Amino acid sequence: MIKKYAHVAVAAPLKGLLTYSIPAELEIVSVGSVVLVPLGRRKCRGIVFSITETAPETEFEIKALDSIDPEYEGESLAPRLKWIQWLADYYFHPIGLVADLILPPLSKGKKNVARKRSPIPDFPPEAPFPLNPEQEAAYKAIAAGKGFQTHLLYGVTGSGKTEVYLHLFDKTLKEGKTGLFLLPEISLTPQLVNRFAKRFGSKIALLHSQLTDRERTQFWWEMITGEKQILIGARSALFCPVPNLGLIVVDEEHESSFKQEEKLKYHGRDVAIMLAKEMDCPIILGSATPSFESWVNATKGKFKLHRMVKRVGDIQLPEIKIIDLKESAAKSKELKLPFWMSETLHTEIQNNLENNFQSALFLNRRGMSQSIICPSCGYTKECPNCDIKLTLHAHNHLVCHYCDYHESFKPRCSDCNEGTLEPLGIGTESVEAEIQKLFPEARVLRVDRDEIQNRIDLENAIEKVEKQEVDILIGTQMIAKGLDFPNLKLVGLVLADVGFNLPDFRAGERAVQLILQMSGRAGRHKREDEPNGVVILQTFNPESEIVQMASQSDYEVFCEYDLKNRQVFSYPPYGKMISFRIQSRDLDKSQKTARMLSERCFNLKEKSEAFDEVQVLGPTESPIAKIRNEFRFQVILKANSAAVLHRFTKIVLQNEKWIPTGVKLYADVDPMNLL
Repeated sequence: MIKKYAHVAVAAPLKGLLTYSIPAELEIVSVGSVVLVPLGRRKCRGIVFSITETAPETEFEIKALDSIDPEYEGESLAPRLKWIQWLADYYFHPIGLVADLILPPLSKGKKNVARKRSPIPDFPPEAPFPLNPEQEAAYKAIAAGKGFQTHLLYGVTGSGKTEVYLHLFDKTLKEGKTGLFLLPEISLTPQLVNRFAKRFGSKIALLHSQLTDRERTQFWWEMITGEKQILIGARSALFCPVPNLGLIVVDEEHESSFKQEEKLKYHGRDVAIMLAKEMDCPIILGSATPSFESWVNATKGKFKLHRMVKRVGDIQLPEIKIIDLKESAAKSKELKLPFWMSETLHTEIQNNLENNFQSALFLNRRGMSQSIICPSCGYTKECPNCDIKLTLHAHNHLVCHYCDYHESFKPRCSDCNEGTLEPLGIGTESVEAEIQKLFPEARVLRVDRDEIQNRIDLENAIEKVEKQEVDILIGTQMIAKGLDFPNLKLVGLVLADVGFNLPDFRAGERAVQLILQMSGRAGRHKREDEPNGVVILQTFNPESEIVQMASQSDYEVFCEYDLKNRQVFSYPPYGKMISFRIQSRDLDKSQKTARMLSERCFNLKEKSEAFDEVQVLGPTESPIAKIRNEFRFQVILKANSAAVLHRFTKIVLQNEKWIPTGVKLYADVDPMNLL
């Protein structure tokens, strides 16, 4: 009998595959089998990537496979292996750790029998809504395609993109195939799940962080065994090996939260496109404010572009009124209003209350104030673990939003021992307090990470707004995405400048996306006798290009403007970037390692003309120089060619023995965050 060897990706931080001999009693092992193997003194789970008849040359003893994982007998993950290999190579991550992500968090065990509230409500089935001409055109154009093709569905807020998705999933299921619907975690609202449940009932499964491990494992197997046909989830749902995949939809594709910032630093949108290519199925990227990467790919013809420029029912987009907070300050003071409450915003809220309409106030800062300061000496309270000012909450405790450090607020300045610390800036908590004083009769609800701790909290909050038990909704970006409240007529962007001036080339793109997404919550439904939606955009910089273009609700004009700046400096989407982050609890080690890395990069450039186009920026201290007591430095690589940049990085990282003990080096491909 010919001896065979299995090359296995094991769940361990190893760069390559490990080789094991296949004993005679396990001759049924094949590519894609899930096996148990010896690794040191323990058994480890792994996936067989290839089988050969040639023994590798090695000085070590080749151990034998232990067994096939009993839970996966008869199951093969072979269709996903090429995709897993691409993920590991592209994002410079150990292949075994990537492969382990396509297995559920727990063993099959018993099915979950008791839930406080089911993640999927039990609805009577609902017939599909008829499509309007724009929706019909988009549906037919996408449905006519065969095999892999990337579609960008660019539709203004309220244009009915979800109904197009539902029709396409219905077609997919009728063809005997399955579907995958991805949203950023923040947009996975009960409203969205309810809409799918009404249309597809028990055919849907969920995967996101608010589920228990047991719930995730149960849904995972229900998709694999065919009990469910549509998987709805956050980016991690990509790793469920859904069989017979016929359609992938990535909604709100512009959202930066599709990028995982820890461990495997993948971008859900890009990984979904590669999965669709491997599965030979269409993929739809949907957004009212597409990412620049997707927009350029669509305008260049790499993606198919479908426009939906009207709201369903020909409802008008809301009027956006710009308020200059510098000019409104005197009047606000005269009316005894807080500095952030213009007379216009105050009047519009009052009118809404009198007419039984709802209002939403958006501020992307939680807490009472962004920081505290001593007016006597200028001292500000900072986190002892991070290079971040502490945020005041509830007037009595200070919090770091990066490491969750807490301390009690003591008014006396600990630096000069004379002054009294005072709040500086505003947060959602202080906005809520002021609103309750100004409108004591109003029913106010705050939605942010402090108030919403889990799925049940979010469901309860949305239910209150839907039942019109809330007059004024106050929140962070949690209320900016995917929510549809028929009675919401007014949106106030309390301080639109937040996020404009961050040291990041994507700052403008993100600011405009957030303004337009939040504006899109207003006036989505309208009866004949009702007014159109109104958006009050308050800013200290009304002349800024970002504010002016956002106020016109013309995202294409802004894309054209900002992309010109990107092109000059070869920033994405015109160039490719890889960011190295070096961090350690030892400042000196972190700094020296960053210098060594930079030197390695420059030396490699000098040795080979093939890398002339690679730019090496740094080393520099990260904009947030310390988090959780680790000092952070960065080196950034830029090039026009992704292939050249990856070859360069692979050489730089091929030998990591030079990295000192206690120093971590992370490579972030296509970084979304340079802070």
